[in-house]
Formats: sequence, C-alpha cells, structure tokens
Amino acid sequence: MQAFKRVVGGAKHTGGVIVSLGKAFCVVCGAEDELTKERLCVPCFKERTKLSILSETIQGFRCPKCMMYLHSGRWGHHESEEYHEGLVQEALEVEGRTEALGIGIMSEEIDERNTRLSVQVTGYIDDIEFEDIHTSIARISNSVCPTCTRKAGNYFEATVQLRSSGRKLTEDELTSLRTTFDTYIESIDPDPMFFINNEGNVTGGYDMVLGSKALARGWTKHLLRRFGGTSKETNSVVGRKDGEDVTRLTISYRKPAFNLGDVIRKQGRYWQIHAWQKDGALISSIDRQERTGLTWRDLEKTIVVSQASEHLEVEILKRDSSAVDFMDPNDWKVRTVSLPYDDDGSQGSLHIALIADEWVALPRTAGGDVSE
Repeated sequence: MQAFKRVVGGAKHTGGVIVSLGKAFCVVCGAEDELTKERLCVPCFKERTKLSILSETIQGFRCPKCMMYLHSGRWGHHESEEYHEGLVQEALEVEGRTEALGIGIMSEEIDERNTRLSVQVTGYIDDIEFEDIHTSIARISNSVCPTCTRKAGNYFEATVQLRSSGRKLTEDELTSLRTTFDTYIESIDPDPMFFINNEGNVTGGYDMVLGSKALARGWTKHLLRRFGGTSKETNSVVGRKDGEDVTRLTISYRKPAFNLGDVIRKQGRYWQIHAWQKDGALISSIDRQERTGLTWRDLEKTIVVSQASEHLEVEILKRDSSAVDFMDPNDWKVRTVSLPYDDDGSQGSLHIALIADEWVALPRTAGGDVSE
C-alpha cells in the first residue's frame, strides 16, 4: 500500500517540525520570525555571531624615569584614562561587518599598576543590534623608553652653536634665542627624540646639544626666520653601525649684530632695519619712502647709530603741519621734532630715536621675519 504524507492546514509535518509551505524560515531552528541575510532568525544569528572579543588582561608599559607610556609602538605622555582607552582600542577585536560602533569604558583602580576596566561595546551587524560587556585588567609594567636610555648613555645627534657676527651675544639676546627653542618645540608635533642632552654658556656664545638632527635643523630655520643671520652645517663621522657611517651634526648659527628696528648710517643717510631676507636685510629710509637690500657682508660694514631697544614712544603735546612738540623724558623739557614722512595727522604719539645727540621721529615701519 502506498504511504501518504499528512498535510494539515497547508503545513508539512516532517519529523516533529511543522514548516509552512512557501514561507521563509530559519535554516537552524525553523522559526518564521524576521530573518537575516543569512536566513537565520535573530536569536540564532546572535548565537552564532560575536560582536567583539577582549582579553581578560591588557598589558601596558610606562617609563619610570619620564612617565611616558608606550602606545601603538610610540612613546608619549598620556593621562591614565586616555591611555586605558588606547589600550582597549588596541586590544579589542570587532566583527568586520559592524556599523555604528560604540565603546564605553569605566575604570576602577585596584592599585598603582592594575586597573579594572568595564567595557561596553555596541554596534549593528546586518541591521541587528548587538551589545557586549567585557571586564579586563589593565596591567602597567615598567619599561625604560628609548629617550631615557639614550639620555643615560649621553646620546646626542646634533649641536647648535649660538653665536653673533662680530661681537659677543648679550645676556638678553641669549635669553631671547633660548626662549625660541621652547616656543618652537610647543609648535611642532611631539617626538621622543626631541630632547636636550646638554646646554650651557661657552666662550663666545651658547651651545645646545640635542638628541635629533631634525630638531636641530628645524630650530635653526626658526632662528633664521625670526632673527635673520647665517648658519653653517658640518658633519663628523663618529663610528659605523650596520655597515653605515654614524655621523653627528654641528650647526653654527650666527645672529646679526643688529636687531629689527635698529637705525644704521649708510652713505650719509639714516636707515632702519625693516626685515630679514635670506641673503641679508631689507632696510628702509627714515627721511623718505624708500627701501633697499643689504647683504650680510655689507651689513657688517655699517654702524648702528641707535638701537631699537633705546627708541621711545612719546605723547604728542602740540602739532602743526611739519613738526610736533613733546616732553623729553631725559630732562622733562619740551622739544620739537620734524614729523616723519608717513604721518597722517591722526596719531597721538610719536616713535623717536636719539641720533647724533638729536631726537629724530621714525616712520612706523613694520619689521618682521624673513622676507621671501
């Protein structure tokens, strides 16, 4: 006798599982709920899919000398919470199809070296929302960074020699030059090799022994833009490593014996140093609107008749079309001086310089960095 399969209400009965004919179903459990792209119901899809994996312990490293942390192969200064976040992001494995990933971290310090991290991970895989909760211990071990290792071994790559052309640098000039190093370091991306090995006064100037050739060259360019002058590089071979010469760089930077705003005498006329150029200085006349250039060699042959640091800003007491009265700060007597060529009658004060025992009004020249 031929066997018949019993069909009730449009459904097929097979082995105790009732499956509707013509409807999509989960290939694992046969449920007819909402299915994913892989033809799995949401519970089965979540059971077979892992959003994230995080180990129970995460290893971190901190230098006991400078307190820098190692993260992504680089040493740097980080706050504890910031570093823990970096460790989690580095160690966390996330399913490649995840979208709208969210990570929340709550830390609880156990002791100086161990911190318990509670990590919440959320995201969507094939439009299905997932959430994982992980608990991990961040362990911080000591490891001396390359910078401190090299400092301890008196390592350096370059020396910058600060000098002046034709005279000794003053204390104010040395302070000004040294201050630019700190400002330059703050303006560039940090690097563990950007450190000072040694520094101090030497005969004729000041030496800075640095851990990086790039830092030495970058700062020298900054000095040239800010103060003008010249620089000269020399390299010396100190050994060999991996078949290549190991060299050390020495940069001699010479600051001009002048400053922006100084008044010099050239061919019987007075000029003011307006800006630095790569090959010298741009000077402007103080008696009429005229500018010209001087090479470093020509500049060294001139004489400063009034330094910018000695110039004064005085209040105008009375003015006419060609001159103004002001009070001499040296003896508090009223003096008269001719107006500068760029006066438009609106200024309430005057920039003056004592030249050849006479007060001279200076034009409002805007000195600056290196002129390209």
